[in-house]
Amino acid sequence: MANNEVLNINYEVTTNIVDDVCRIIENSQKAAFHAVNVELLKRNWLLGKRIAEEELVSNKREDNYGLKIIATLSTKLTEKYGRGFSKRAIYQYLEFYRMFPEIVQSLTAQSSPMLSWTHYSVLLRVSDSKARLWYEKEAANETYGFPHT
Repeated sequence: MANNEVLNINYEVTTNIVDDVCRIIENSQKAAFHAVNVELLKRNWLLGKRIAEEELVSNKREDNYGLKIIATLSTKLTEKYGRGFSKRAIYQYLEFYRMFPEIVQSLTAQSSPMLSWTHYSVLLRVSDSKARLWYEKEAANETYGFPHT
């Protein structure tokens, strides 16, 4: 039995070619999901960061400027990119940046993120920071109580 790893995809030769090929396909799917998830987390965090920066500027502008920006972004981004940019989603990106300020650095430093965007979007609903940290650790260890993506 040969055991190799090519591009983080386990390649193993056994006496059953069907099992070997299925393993390659499944490992490739997992690797693709992981790569997409990392980029989605980065994108959502960066969107939140940019909106937060705009909020700082908005404090010097007219009332409700921040609300207008969220509404404008939602309309324009939905027109251009489709789903995923509702006002609620944009607020989530902003909260993601605020609640997890170090996430982009940790994604870059580690080979695999602990959680998916779905996990983080659920964690954003937990207002108590100690409880949120506990749920985050539990989800990382067992994906306890969170939907799978």
